[in-house]
Amino acid sequence: MTEIFEAIKESAKRIKAIIEMGDSSKSDSSNSTGDTQLKLDIASDIVIEEIFGKIPSVKQIVSEEKDEIFTIHEDGKYLIAYDPLDGSSLVDVNLSVGTIYGIYENDFSGKNLIASAYIVYGPNVDLVFCDGKTSKLYRLRNNHFVFLKDLKLNDTGPYVATGSTQNCWHSHHKQMVDEMFADGYKLRYSGGMVPDLHQILVKGGGLFSYPGASDKPKGKLRQLFEVFPFALVFECAGGGAIDGKDRVLEIPTEHIHDTSPCFFGSNHEISKVKKVYENI
Repeated sequence: MTEIFEAIKESAKRIKAIIEMGDSSKSDSSNSTGDTQLKLDIASDIVIEEIFGKIPSVKQIVSEEKDEIFTIHEDGKYLIAYDPLDGSSLVDVNLSVGTIYGIYENDFSGKNLIASAYIVYGPNVDLVFCDGKTSKLYRLRNNHFVFLKDLKLNDTGPYVATGSTQNCWHSHHKQMVDEMFADGYKLRYSGGMVPDLHQILVKGGGLFSYPGASDKPKGKLRQLFEVFPFALVFECAGGGAIDGKDRVLEIPTEHIHDTSPCFFGSNHEISKVKKVYENI
């Protein structure tokens, strides 16, 4: 696992350099879900594939930008799913973006996720690594990642980040969000999953939601690359991650690009979601 952590840190430095080169133009290709890839997506994907390819303990990798699993070391132990540059369409307007990693054993499923990590590329480059027990925050300083603190969520928090298209929300979800705003919660939403969830974690609490809606009944965010890795980070920080009713890490995965509704937050807000969704 130490080799993998070091590889994640190295990839972060190289992707930071790619972003700073400033080429946010579109490529001529699309990813497995039909989204047009930016040149940044492709370059970041190549960096991560190259770095993990040198680690004998890594058996298989799968990228959000690809439509199949690649075996790189038959005798390896770990399986890694990653989103090379989440929110890449925000680069040209100078908003924060990120990279997400899920580290699995045996197969790509929530129950076999043993560690996860994400990087935020913003005014600072932050890295959060979760070993299944604690979620630790590091910051890039003088080209080295320095440990800052263990992340711990308060029982409740002041922030709400609300994903998906609002006019496609179901009435129970809209009512819940409206009630939270009426109770004084503050909206914090950039359209980037990584920076929005990072803010809730670092600021101590709140709720991020990407529900099932009329246009996307199973949500938009992908289990292996986005939902599961952040679920582990939030649980190890003392919060929760559910699909509305159930723990997301217990949701079965049938295809590598399966999506799921998801709610991440501190315990009070997760309990609020469960009450709203229990009879739906």
